[in-house]
Amino acid sequence: MKKTGFIAIVGRPNVGKSTLLNAILGEKVAIVSSKPQTTRNRITGILTKGEEQYVFLDTPGIFEARNTLGDYMVKTANSSMQDADAVILVTDTGREPTSVELDVIKYLKRSGVPSILALNKTDLYNATEVADAIIRYNALHDFSATVPICARNGKGVEAVLKECRPFMRESEWFFPEDIATDQPERQMAAEIIREKLLRTLNKEVPHGIAVVIEQFKDEGSLVSIHATIYCEKSSHKGILVGKGGAELKRIGSYARQDLEGLLGTKVYLNLWVKVKENWRESTASVANFGYRD
Repeated sequence: MKKTGFIAIVGRPNVGKSTLLNAILGEKVAIVSSKPQTTRNRITGILTKGEEQYVFLDTPGIFEARNTLGDYMVKTANSSMQDADAVILVTDTGREPTSVELDVIKYLKRSGVPSILALNKTDLYNATEVADAIIRYNALHDFSATVPICARNGKGVEAVLKECRPFMRESEWFFPEDIATDQPERQMAAEIIREKLLRTLNKEVPHGIAVVIEQFKDEGSLVSIHATIYCEKSSHKGILVGKGGAELKRIGSYARQDLEGLLGTKVYLNLWVKVKENWRESTASVANFGYRD
C-alpha cells in the first residue's frame, strides 16, 4: 500500500537546512553556501523508498524581514509549515534558542503538527554541549524525536529519515518515483549560477542579486543558456564583471561545470549583468524575478 508525507524543513538562516535536504536525497537539489539567506524559494525534494514517498519542503531561513523579498521568504517558510504533515526544526547545536525557534515552537504547540528537532553541526561541539542542547530544547517542546546530526558529513541523517516514517499516510504518490525534485531545469540553472555568485562575492553584493534565465535551448549535444544577473548598484556591477570581465568569466566557469553535471551534456553559458536599483524593495520586481506565491 502506497504512503506519502509532506515534511517541512524550517529554521533560522544558515543552520544547514538545504545541506540536510541534499544529504537525505543523496543528491544536490538545493544550492548551499556559507552565507545566510541562500534559499529564497521553497525547494521540493522527493525521496521514494519502497512503497513510501517522502516529500521534503526546504524553506528559506526565518528572520526579521527588512524588504519585500524578505517578506516573501518568511511568508514562504511559514506557509510551508501549514502545508506539511510534519516539521523538522533544524538548529545550530551550540546556539541558544532565538525568537525564531520560539515562534516555530509556538506554532507547533498551537497546530499540533508533529515535529522532529535536528540539532545540526554537532561536529563543532563536545558531548556535554550536545547533551545540554537536547535538554534545553526538550524543555521547550515535546518533539516526536530529537536527533543530533552533522548534515555536512551525513552523520545522523539516516536517523532523521527513520523518524519521519511515522508521519507517512496512506495515499497515492504525488510525483513519479524516479525524480528527486519538481524544479524545472531553468530554475535549477538560475540557482546554480546564483550559488556561484554567493560563494565568490563578499559582503552585501550577493544578497542584492537575482538571476533570470533568458534562453534555455537544448540542441541535443549542447544546451545553450543565456542568463542575466541583476544587481542593485552600478558599483556592484563593476565588482561582478571584474577587470576585463575576469570575475564574470570565473563565475561562469564554475557555474558551467555544475550545469554540465546536472544536465549531462556540454553547456554554452552566456552571462550578462544589469542594474535594477533597489529591486528587493519592489513588489513587481520581486515577482518578476520569480519570487511569487
